[in-house]
Amino acid sequence: MENRVLGPLGSTSALTLGGAGIAGCWGPTSTDEALATIEAAVDAGISLLDVAPSYETSQAPREAERLVGAAFNGRLPSGVRVLTKVSVEDADPEAIRATIRESLEQSLQTMRLDRVDILVHHAYLRPPRMPYLPPTLSYDLYRRVLRPEFEALREEKLIGAWGLTATGHPEAVFSALGEEPLPQVVQSVTNLLDSPGSLWNFGEAEQPDNSGTRRRASEAGIGVMGIRAVQAGALTDALDRTLPPDDPDRHDFDRAGGLRALATRRGESAAFLAYRYALSMESVDTVVIGVKNREELAECVAAEAAGRLSPDEMQEVERSAGRSV
Repeated sequence: MENRVLGPLGSTSALTLGGAGIAGCWGPTSTDEALATIEAAVDAGISLLDVAPSYETSQAPREAERLVGAAFNGRLPSGVRVLTKVSVEDADPEAIRATIRESLEQSLQTMRLDRVDILVHHAYLRPPRMPYLPPTLSYDLYRRVLRPEFEALREEKLIGAWGLTATGHPEAVFSALGEEPLPQVVQSVTNLLDSPGSLWNFGEAEQPDNSGTRRRASEAGIGVMGIRAVQAGALTDALDRTLPPDDPDRHDFDRAGGLRALATRRGESAAFLAYRYALSMESVDTVVIGVKNREELAECVAAEAAGRLSPDEMQEVERSAGRSV
């Protein structure tokens, strides 16, 4: 598998194994299949695992983190790194600090680790002009509380680096990408439709800027992790769940009919082509895959092995989705 440079963290595999799929968030799987998928991912050359406390089901709390602990028993394979997350919203500063440390402590216990390589804030930043809405953190509290606390955890060597889920409001995200100390990584929506789907909760009057986020982060030397490559299943042959017609992810699935037709003509699945497209985009260091079993993993690994799409192919794929080129 190709290795790319994830900002200051150095060499990282082009694919990152996300934890939501193996935890059962994207449809049913089993513990045995999830553990086999983790093993197969490492064998395929994937060197970064992306988990979170919220990657769980009602029957299996912190399931993704538990699987990491069960798979490796505290001894990660050489070269393999782990990213986990913590989510804090507007609250008293001391409560925010306590939540960060308590969540990280529980993550470490669950994964049987002494430290994590990357800790990412899992809620969204919003600009000062906007009132609180869940799940967001004001930029002021980010500057005064969260960022210093993450820096302190790094100095204490409980984490190796920290980052942001950069699907918040671009005003706040851009401010974070231009003010020291910088995050070492960001996770940014990276897909053919340039759509965050149901992740966007700032209303129709406000607009995301995913390409601007990736570009600014890359220019600042921050590692860029592409997420939502298949947009919650919208860029696949068939949705794996029933969604109402007005659901953003259902809307994106309907928009992607041209992609599915193009993939069929190429003899590929829509997901295979969507992953190749995401892996071929500029300013993307690694693409997070939300697979739940070895079959889905194999498709992603094959898409990466097929190499980057040519400029002409990129334009053809964009035209299939109705994007001007």
